[in-house]
Amino acid sequence: MASAALFLDPFLGARMFLTSQVRQAPTYPFRRGLPFARVVSTVRTCVLFFSGILLCAGVVRAQSQAPQPAPAPTPTPAAQSPADTNSPELNSRDERPTFKVNVRLVLVRVVARDAKGHAIGTLHKEDFQVFDNRKPQVITQFSVEQPGEQLAMESKNRQPNPGEAPADQAKIPAVPERYVAFVFDDVHLKFPDLASVRTAADRHLAALQPTDRAAIFSTSGQTTLDFTDDRTQLHKTLDRLTPRPVARSPIAECPDVSYYMADLIQNKNDPQAISVATQDAVNCAFNGDQRQLQAAQQMALAAASQALAVGDHESRLALGVLKDIVRRISVMPGQRSIVLVSPGFLTPQLQFEYIEIIDRALRSQIIINALDARGLYTIDSAGDIANPPAVAAPSASFVSANKLQYQIASASTDADIMAVLADGTGGTFFHNNNDMDEGFRQVSAMPEYHYVLAFTPQNLKLDGSFHSLKVTLKNPEKLTLQARRGYYAPTHAADASEQAKQEIEDAIFSQEEMHDLPVELHTQFFRSTDGDAKLTVLAHVDVRRLHFRKVEGRNRNDLTVASALFDRNGNFVQGSEKILEMRLKDETLQSKLGSGITLKASFEVKRGSYLVRLVVRDTEGQLMSAENGAVEIP
Repeated sequence: MASAALFLDPFLGARMFLTSQVRQAPTYPFRRGLPFARVVSTVRTCVLFFSGILLCAGVVRAQSQAPQPAPAPTPTPAAQSPADTNSPELNSRDERPTFKVNVRLVLVRVVARDAKGHAIGTLHKEDFQVFDNRKPQVITQFSVEQPGEQLAMESKNRQPNPGEAPADQAKIPAVPERYVAFVFDDVHLKFPDLASVRTAADRHLAALQPTDRAAIFSTSGQTTLDFTDDRTQLHKTLDRLTPRPVARSPIAECPDVSYYMADLIQNKNDPQAISVATQDAVNCAFNGDQRQLQAAQQMALAAASQALAVGDHESRLALGVLKDIVRRISVMPGQRSIVLVSPGFLTPQLQFEYIEIIDRALRSQIIINALDARGLYTIDSAGDIANPPAVAAPSASFVSANKLQYQIASASTDADIMAVLADGTGGTFFHNNNDMDEGFRQVSAMPEYHYVLAFTPQNLKLDGSFHSLKVTLKNPEKLTLQARRGYYAPTHAADASEQAKQEIEDAIFSQEEMHDLPVELHTQFFRSTDGDAKLTVLAHVDVRRLHFRKVEGRNRNDLTVASALFDRNGNFVQGSEKILEMRLKDETLQSKLGSGITLKASFEVKRGSYLVRLVVRDTEGQLMSAENGAVEIP
């Protein structure tokens, strides 16, 4: 077999022979002193060997072709190679869909409100200015959106199978548009506050719209319910919420050091906080005996260390769960927001953790809203009745007065993390108000109008740094603007193919429709068994209206067609991605593809309601179309 291959293809034999000679020879023969005569001899041998093989091959080919007349040569256009002439005009291949986020194109969601707090939807692209680190940017994309507007249904586009019974006609369900994750901070919430917000949340969730989906999470991780519109399940889950702080002794500590004081003592080495804790230890452990100051100080430092460890653990637990929820909600297909219901908590030395949450939320276009469960709170100047001073020592008033100041400062500082998360993601922070029904309405309801601005940062450095954003109006009116405060630069450059994939994946998990390309979405289904069906998603493309690039006489363009299927609650079910390589001849493009091209993706599904998302992107024009569809399989 090997000898036949060598005989019929002399060039293959030559390559094999030459390869064997090169592998046997030293890498640098002349530098290693290989005799020149040996080199000449080797070359001469190669020439004679190749000549003999070529001569034999020529004789065999001449004999085999002698009885047959030579075919007339077919003229080949100068701009078209023979290989290109015989190559297929259409080639489709499947791709495994992946999901990433493109941060090169920065999106800014802006809400403009009048003096009465109503959202305004009459502004235009020319009215806005965007500043990136105080540098003006060019707004490349602009749209006005109404989140409450029902998405267009695709019933008119559905083409039933010829043999499909009337009962199989697809019913069009309400498409989920908005996903809200309610995060109850049961680690820090006290029972009176939790009972109040739980009742208000129950009333709010009972009035969900058909296009809303809600989920319930807790920072302890012990009470969860994934996205649903089942009001009964939401009610039951709310009833299971209860305070779950990190285990602490019910007996008053001696000395009593709060998390706020522990931060001052351990992280900031505050002398006054150390003195207050020490005097507290003198009073509660040594009956006011000032001779025990040194021992009391050791007790104070130990108590501060323990309080800091417990407080850090609770704060890290809350932030860690919040980060996981951001990751979870980022794959929902539509508008996504988080409502953090908490009394607030301290985050000393945890800046990296909450900045990472803001970074992830910004990259995934997630808004974090916050509701202060304490309402309009006050600090009792008389102190804690349940924890009176241990002794009536002269230092008792000093300890009580300073503890009160620390308690007031702590109550104010606890709310900072909620304000930072809301401001950093363009969300709303509801606080200092006891009307929890109004609070849930504000942090859950989307504005009537909002604007989506997009720009590509100029001279962006790939250093992962934070860029502050500011959005203003060119003609200042009596309007207030709410927008995200910044974004994070990427840490590496994405090539063109990676960036294209990121754009497609971003569009898949959105519900915004785009019509840059002539694409139509159709759906079909037929039952394979009583409970199973095959759903087909058809993408019809009018290729004559695409932009092509002429290469070697062919019209060249590539289409990436991605389709995804979500269940009625917006959970990703299946995905498909195909790449159609078009190398069309002129006559094919002009006459044979007048009806366009249809590509399909099939999904094995159960009975139920599904959201279909179709995204098509071309390579040459770098344009994209995105279509929504919904189907119910009875």
